[in-house]
Amino acid sequence: MPNSPPDGRVRPIVLGIDPGLTICGWGVVEGGPSPRYIGAGAIRPKAGDPITRRLLHIHDALAAVISEYAPEEVAIEEPFVGAIQPRSALAIGQARAAAVLAAARSGLPVSFYAPAAVKTAVSGYGQGDKRQVQTMVRLLLGLDADPEPFDAADALAIALTHLSNRAAARMAAETGRPRTRALRR
Repeated sequence: MPNSPPDGRVRPIVLGIDPGLTICGWGVVEGGPSPRYIGAGAIRPKAGDPITRRLLHIHDALAAVISEYAPEEVAIEEPFVGAIQPRSALAIGQARAAAVLAAARSGLPVSFYAPAAVKTAVSGYGQGDKRQVQTMVRLLLGLDADPEPFDAADALAIALTHLSNRAAARMAAETGRPRTRALRR
């Protein structure tokens, strides 16, 4: 069995999403001893469209990604509101809601991760910049080039973070130790 659903098997296909109203990154990774890149991209709604149309575009595009790649789990980055304007945080929250709805309509479980947890999981440093994350994603997935754009690289990093958190939870369950919550919010 190449994939695994949330029942504890070790090779799930995970869709990572970096929500944004201007650019919404997505990345699909298969878990296992060496995570495998499946696909990535960015959804770019028209900036001049009304918010309703932009959110529908994000939802529909993510629903198409879910249909094409058949992930078993979805991981979404939470907005870091401390460093951005309230208006930007609201826009990211709306894009996040469109992503959550696309996953929920497909019956997929969703996990949320803080940006610092994602950076720590892939680069070992919670304050790393986008270039560091992009480079580490390339190395972790054995890609020939850095994934582009940054939003797609971030989405792959979110998927990798979820896989790492999932593996840590499975190992803790197998050893009888309590699960750490360091990577998951």
